Amino acid sequence: MTKQLIPRQLPQLMPQLMPQEPTQLVPQESTSQAQIDLKPQASTPLNLMLGLLGGVALAVMIALNSELAKYGSPLLASWVAHGVGTLVALLLLGVVRLRQGGLTRCNEAAPWWAYLGGLPGAFTVVLGAMTVNSALGLSASIAFIMAGQILFGLVCDRLGSFGMARRRLSWGQGAALAVMALGALIALLAQEGA
Repeated sequence: MTKQLIPRQLPQLMPQLMPQEPTQLVPQESTSQAQIDLKPQASTPLNLMLGLLGGVALAVMIALNSELAKYGSPLLASWVAHGVGTLVALLLLGVVRLRQGGLTRCNEAAPWWAYLGGLPGAFTVVLGAMTVNSALGLSASIAFIMAGQILFGLVCDRLGSFGMARRRLSWGQGAALAVMALGALIALLAQEGA
């Protein structure tokens, strides 16, 4: 008997979840269902590698869009990036739909604000293209973008923003932010000194 999560039962499970508890799947043998517990799990090598690959993809995206912005404008780069991204996403959705037979994980509708992810994406392309093509260059721009991501991520983790589990922050996370900000400043000073 396979152990799988039955998506339509997620809404009934949500009130039972405690944001301060670890994430894990707890199989229920009698019904072949699982409960989701939103406690953080330990990092795995795969998760770390995916995070690094995401960072590389972001750096490549910023570099390519900044190059395109030189020949047009940051706004043109954003239009092209999101047009190409739309086509690739449609292709991926087609592949997923063929393999899994559906696109939704539960019958409950997503909140309206969850559909606005492209809005900060458009600003990321425009602002990234502007900073990379300034005195900051690629490395300092990415360093400041990452520092902003960490700061905003810590705030979201603490407040439980955007439907995420609320997490307690540690002094180590504050130290990580300070080191990241210091790294961004060093990258900026090195760029200006070059």
